[in-house]
Amino acid sequence: MSEEVLGQELPLDEESLVGLVRDGLFMHRGAYVRRDVRHGTAYVRQGVELPAGCDAVVSIGAFDGLHAGHRALIAAARREADERGLPCVVVTFDPDPDVLLVGEEPSARLLATADRVRAIESLGADAVVVLRFDEELEQTGYQDFVTQVLGGTVRPASIHVGTNFRVGAGGRGDVRALAAFCDGLGCAVHGHDLVAQGGSPVSSTRIRGLLHEGAVEDAAGLLGRLHFVRGTVEHGRGEGTAFGFPTANVRTSSVDCMPREGVYACVVCDGRTAWPAAVNVGKPPTFSAPEDNFLEANLVGFAGDLYGSEVSVLFARWLRASRPFDSTEELERVVLGNIDWVRTNLGSCGVGVDA
Repeated sequence: MSEEVLGQELPLDEESLVGLVRDGLFMHRGAYVRRDVRHGTAYVRQGVELPAGCDAVVSIGAFDGLHAGHRALIAAARREADERGLPCVVVTFDPDPDVLLVGEEPSARLLATADRVRAIESLGADAVVVLRFDEELEQTGYQDFVTQVLGGTVRPASIHVGTNFRVGAGGRGDVRALAAFCDGLGCAVHGHDLVAQGGSPVSSTRIRGLLHEGAVEDAAGLLGRLHFVRGTVEHGRGEGTAFGFPTANVRTSSVDCMPREGVYACVVCDGRTAWPAAVNVGKPPTFSAPEDNFLEANLVGFAGDLYGSEVSVLFARWLRASRPFDSTEELERVVLGNIDWVRTNLGSCGVGVDA
């Protein structure tokens, strides 16, 4: 693998580490006002006038992960909105329609809805509309989706979607059908080709596959950020503390996309401070059977108590596979080696990241 993390040569300096964390967690954001709308919620940038039925350039999609293709799609809508002097409105769904319609595994979520909204806001959208994807919306025809669901919030002057986009009952509202219908409303529909990297389209499914293989660096290249999961710090077995490793045991959500079991170089952030860490995904097999949705993070430069705190764990690099050890001495030697790699390449202490 390349000695890089998202283009940053290793070892990272403190400024680069802070930038990776802030960008990865979408910490650069303005103030938004929450409003109830038909079928969901709108988050409107403070100072932006968005009266019901106003003209807007609209981008629609699930946007799970907000990967490079999603970013390009929203950027195209933002450019047109600027050219026409109209607000840019991004419409997404909760839950992701694929969970209900395609049977996507519930453990495949790349971003929680709140993080997805923050991610879209970070790209400069004037408003983010989150529609509840329920049986009623599933059975709504694509014509009514445009005129009533979207029309209940804004009047689309232009719509940007991917070429594989479908909406409406039975998925009948593909790009061609939408374009034909919207043409009569004076609304142009732009179907954007999928962004490709490495000879294949960038997709959430491809990213999930990379994460399940432990290829977190390759996944980061497609996401344009480090993949992260959130969880709550709870009491663990105590072996790490006994060895002198300051350890945070993190319980994560069962619906989040977890990388393959193994040990990773990570950054653990509580929203104010970020610590370089060697993180084991799944309970270490030396002491017990691996466990889903459990992370054991050895924090570099940490002293204190995080119990009960919510933290974010950002995955920077795969270090090694999980395996049982013949003795605690062997375990300690290998873990110390992992921690030394993290200390050398990601940093030796916590850094402040709150904006």
